[in-house]
Amino acid sequence: MALAISAASGAGRDAAAVERLQTLLASEMAQVNALILERLQSPVTLIPQLASHLIASGGKRLRPLVTLAGARLCGYAGHHHVALAAAVEFIHTATLLHDDVIDESAMRRGQATANTVWGNQASVLVGDFLFSRAFQLMVETNSADALRILSNASAVIAEGEVLQLTTAHDLETDERGYMSVIAGKTAALFAAAAEMGAVIAGRPNAEQEALRRYGTDLGIAYQLVDDVLDYTGRRSSLGKNTGDDFREGKITLPVVLAHRRGNEEERGFWRRTLSEGIQGEGDFKLARRLLERHGALADTIEEARRYAAKAEAILAQFPANEYRAALIELAAFAPDRLF
Repeated sequence: MALAISAASGAGRDAAAVERLQTLLASEMAQVNALILERLQSPVTLIPQLASHLIASGGKRLRPLVTLAGARLCGYAGHHHVALAAAVEFIHTATLLHDDVIDESAMRRGQATANTVWGNQASVLVGDFLFSRAFQLMVETNSADALRILSNASAVIAEGEVLQLTTAHDLETDERGYMSVIAGKTAALFAAAAEMGAVIAGRPNAEQEALRRYGTDLGIAYQLVDDVLDYTGRRSSLGKNTGDDFREGKITLPVVLAHRRGNEEERGFWRRTLSEGIQGEGDFKLARRLLERHGALADTIEEARRYAAKAEAILAQFPANEYRAALIELAAFAPDRLF
């Protein structure tokens, strides 16, 4: 119960942290959104129709916000950060389209997933289209470093997704294996999004690396909280079904901890439900009780707080300004979010 109370009390603060970043960068985000809508256009009607279904569905645009804030933090005064922020959002959206096909998800951001409405083939192909649009935007910035960083991130994201596929149902997965998965599938794009700001501003390598580490730690913190929310969140807050990770047999950190700390009977439950995929009514509730019994959810949140604190500390080397304050606040409240 204490964990649920903590999450609820932090939700408003986290929303406020994102909203402050959105307000601070409102004019630039308007340019990003306009560019996204422009580059969604295609003579193939299904492409803008399907892509807009997800892109216009109310996402927080957190990754492009980080790109814009990082650029302003580093004193950038040009306009290429807008194209890079749009490219980051296209990559993120493409991965969501592909993820929903792989996971057979039915809900995303509070509405039916694209694969549910238009089918798997269309979702995969439109995801490929968005990847292509992202690379076109990168090239238009004339930054070889930006192209290198985002293309590398795209490869790492794909590797992370494949690694997650291979670790699904495998209860031998330990903390190190789990961290390898989320470092690829989630943290890599956060890292690239943050690093872009320093790169496009022409800042020294040390500052580029600092923002990259900020993005990595922020991304890990967000994914750790996501893994907790899959067991404790509310569908209305998450915009997707709770329990999806459990039903798909994903081995997340809460499961790793509870499985290791449990007795033989409990480990038998995890083998049946996750390794063998045999699940019945009441199993999800029992899984949640076991996670709570062994402190797995609370300890995962604490790990998220540790990474968030690392992200905050990294920004100390940058001059104090409103962009640094907003990025610090974003990291500070990431472990307490409810969505």
